Amino acid sequence: MFVTPAYAQSAAGGLGGAGQFLPLILIFAIMYFLLIRPQQKKMKEHKAMVSSLRRGDQVVTQGGIMGKVTKVKEDGEVEVEIATGVKVRVVQSTIATVTSKTEPTDSK
Repeated sequence: MFVTPAYAQSAAGGLGGAGQFLPLILIFAIMYFLLIRPQQKKMKEHKAMVSSLRRGDQVVTQGGIMGKVTKVKEDGEVEVEIATGVKVRVVQSTIATVTSKTEPTDSK
């Protein structure tokens, strides 16, 4: 007659300890496939695009500056000509897009 509510609830609940974490696991899986995985794919594509920069490529920086790559340096910098005779040094990872690629020249 005097049954405590906690005892009655534990007898009726059939999920157990692992079943309580199921919604949390499902939320993490959804977040992984909708947010984390696409972001990692985008970062991989950006890294490949930046590493394939060559002299003569038309680029747009993250700041919105458009120009032509005149020199690719080894220390992660790119020299970009934004106007005739005006060259700026830009960190390679801040290149947002490559608008037109140059064709590789044959070195024969």
